[in-house]
Amino acid sequence: MKQYTREEIYNEVVGIMNKLFEIPTDEITPESKLMDDLDLDSIDAVEMIVQLQKMTGKRIQPEQFQSVRTVNDVVDVLEKLLNENNQKN
Repeated sequence: MKQYTREEIYNEVVGIMNKLFEIPTDEITPESKLMDDLDLDSIDAVEMIVQLQKMTGKRIQPEQFQSVRTVNDVVDVLEKLLNENNQKN
């Protein structure tokens, strides 16, 4: 399994947000709040989780995203998931 750096994970997340929700990449920062700054709702979050599952190759549990508020929080969850994947391989 590919080892992702934090920057690569962030860039993937930004790319997914740009593709799915047409948010200009220059408007997305690590501190951007998903709901307040980027106007994402719960349906958008589900769509994003589906795409992130494809990226990680691992099922993402909804409870893993309960505390996610910012783009940086998304990166944190993915980094943890990917590190778990790599430790098992």
